[in-house]
Amino acid sequence: MTDRPAAGLWLLLRSLAAVLAGFILIVMTHTGTDELLHSTGVIPRGPMWDPWLNLLALTYRCVFSVAGGFVTAWLAPRARMRHVVILAVIGAFGGIAGVLMSWNLNLGPKWYPIALALTAFPTVWLGGWLFERRYGRV
Repeated sequence: MTDRPAAGLWLLLRSLAAVLAGFILIVMTHTGTDELLHSTGVIPRGPMWDPWLNLLALTYRCVFSVAGGFVTAWLAPRARMRHVVILAVIGAFGGIAGVLMSWNLNLGPKWYPIALALTAFPTVWLGGWLFERRYGRV
């Protein structure tokens, strides 16, 4: 006979790990790609005013956010899209915080952090949706 509290704790830990894994993947890929592009001279360090470089950064952030949603759905023990939505909400709030914190810092055009905040939820959600489309609601 299984121990119900232990099983519930195990599911909770797996749920936390699924969301945390997606979050870590997103943060590490964003940061790692930033550093790679800085070290190769593609994107300069410091304020970035070139709209094409901002668009490049927004694009790879969106792709990696989709991957984070996909991984979260893959690792979630059940209710996969609920886990994905939790990660997406965390990303959206992080994006809003980024807008508020950077607003007067003159780091680049105002549209860039706004675009990051606006794309956070739908890109992560898309990753979860793609997982379900590919593998079904397992």
